[in-house]
Amino acid sequence: MIATTSRRSAGILLYRRVPVPDGSGVEVLVAFPGGPIWARKPDAGSWSVPKGLVDPGESDWDAAQREYAEEIGSPVPDGTPIDLGEVRLKSGKTVVGFAVEGDLDTTTVVSNTFDLMWPPRSGRMQSFPEIDRARWFTPEVARAKLNPAQAPFVDRLLDALDVPAAGSGSSSR
Repeated sequence: MIATTSRRSAGILLYRRVPVPDGSGVEVLVAFPGGPIWARKPDAGSWSVPKGLVDPGESDWDAAQREYAEEIGSPVPDGTPIDLGEVRLKSGKTVVGFAVEGDLDTTTVVSNTFDLMWPPRSGRMQSFPEIDRARWFTPEVARAKLNPAQAPFVDRLLDALDVPAAGSGSSSR
């Protein structure tokens, strides 16, 4: 699919198979946004899949791969992507998600940066990382940490992998 609007983002939910306490056998990689605006936000509901805007004429998959590489600092692992569909954020922006199996040492994450006038109205521009940190979480923990609109990506991944959604309370099984 080719994007036609800047109100569309695409991202990748990296997952790995490991023995985990919730019994799912899966962990997912999610990221906490960088910059001073996010510094005091609560942990719950503030995390995100690594994602960003789809450029005009760019496919959702190409944008998701580009944004992952920019925000995580490494390319998307080779593998067949799983289409996780779309969600709509409170802002009205649509986010399309993909999942790819792989592993990543989170200590190697180096995000690209953005410039922001900080403090506000100071006239001083500062650079901040787009991603402050990325961590592996069980699906149950990831659902609580993710922006609520993005939490369905976790359940859709578990459905695609045919893994029970422990603690989701929303599984259709």
